[in-house]
Amino acid sequence: LVPGVGAQGGSLAEVAKYGMNSRCGLLVNSSRGIIFADSTERFAVVAGEKAREMQEEMAGYLEELRIKN
Repeated sequence: LVPGVGAQGGSLAEVAKYGMNSRCGLLVNSSRGIIFADSTERFAVVAGEKAREMQEEMAGYLEELRIKN
């Protein structure tokens, strides 16, 4: 589990640079960035979009590092 991505100031770029490799998986947490993404009736849609954006960004770093996801 990688704490601190998002609200705590960490970034997926830093996780990719310093933590990703082909020998070890990571679970990246961004609870506040998703849970508090929206406070309207669109919450579920916006939260889903934020989660998808994070996943797509991470997939890009995996591809750059040539790590199969």
